[in-house]
Amino acid sequence: MRITRIIPILAFFMIVTTFSAGAQCKAFAKKVCLPELGAYTHDGNYHAAVLVEGEEAELYKTFYSDMDYRIAICGEEKLPVVEFKIIDANKNVLYSNKDANFAKTWDFKLQASQQLKLIIRVAPSDKPSETPASGCVSIMFGFKVKK
Repeated sequence: MRITRIIPILAFFMIVTTFSAGAQCKAFAKKVCLPELGAYTHDGNYHAAVLVEGEEAELYKTFYSDMDYRIAICGEEKLPVVEFKIIDANKNVLYSNKDANFAKTWDFKLQASQQLKLIIRVAPSDKPSETPASGCVSIMFGFKVKK
């Protein structure tokens, strides 16, 4: 009888905690990462998730020719560096911020429209600890139409 009361309460707290983390990440994306787009027009989507050290996430996005793009990746300060790389359909690495001193943004234009894969990874910390750091990581896309 007591278990039947505890299970719904635990389920409620799990749902509220998940919703709260998602809302906090969206607020982080708006406050911290959106300004990184600078003069580029935001595409209107907020991509953000809570990641743990060593964890990786993938995102597919279609980009069109005749446009300039900026990708901005931001992680909370408590996280170690956030690595990201962009890969085309032929598995060629077009960009890796690891080669650019872990830059937060990348500006580019494509000759032809194509779908690209973004791989985002929170690097493991140099200082090992029992509890790995976790926090929000946001991916923002901005564009400019060529004139």
